[in-house]
Amino acid sequence: MRKPVHGMIAGASVATALALTVAVAAAQTSAPQFDLTKVTDHVYSFRSGIHRAMVVVTSDGVIVTDPINSAAAKNMMDEIRKVTDKPVKFVIYSHNHWDHIAGARTFKDQGAKIIQHALAAQHTRPNPDVVPADETFKDDKHVVTLGDQTIELIYVGPSHGSGMIVMRVPKERVLNIVDICTPQRIGFRNFPDGSPQDTIKALRKVEALDFDRIVPGHGPASASKAEVTAIREYLEDLTRAVSAAKEKAGSPLALDQITELVKADRILLEQRLGY
Repeated sequence: MRKPVHGMIAGASVATALALTVAVAAAQTSAPQFDLTKVTDHVYSFRSGIHRAMVVVTSDGVIVTDPINSAAAKNMMDEIRKVTDKPVKFVIYSHNHWDHIAGARTFKDQGAKIIQHALAAQHTRPNPDVVPADETFKDDKHVVTLGDQTIELIYVGPSHGSGMIVMRVPKERVLNIVDICTPQRIGFRNFPDGSPQDTIKALRKVEALDFDRIVPGHGPASASKAEVTAIREYLEDLTRAVSAAKEKAGSPLALDQITELVKADRILLEQRLGY
């Protein structure tokens, strides 16, 4: 697992503590900007541009996560209609950031109930495109049941944004995870609204859960649970490398020297591992 993880350190800049270059997929100009991909018999991954959300079809209706924005929500509804005529009854917000949770009006107008962790609701800044949650919860776990499916909403603690939850569908062995784990990608260089250390703790909580595949908030339609471990190991390795470099440099402000020391650490490790 550590080989690809350490390879991700190549070329990284430490302009701030634990700084990284963001790696976001280029916009697919020729491909459709939205689609719905089947992950299991009852779980789908919806894509709008670089954002993704999860759709769960139950015997009594549909549960969706993160409506993204109004255009995405409309396209999501159109795609849902291609697989079921059941109504959308629940919308679940993963955290408090607008780029994931705006646009629920499409579903709210059809009678859907919106659920969000209390901390996320508290720190969601006013925005005309964000529909406030109908129900919030403060506990570390909240269960939503609809028809023949349940979804566990699990608060993972401070990590990215406020009130970050992951959404596990036990019967399908699938987990929706947003922003704290994007397969084969690394995070924003300044770790906005969070820290690597908190994210490591959150990812350890996620790893302890029982599931096989993830539906990420960005990236591929789905990926294996191993991607969660890969990101956690990468953050741990980078934390160690940057801490050691700062100590050797004698100052956290010696950014150029820290950068070179982290690069050298990576090269030595690759030599020991034989690649």
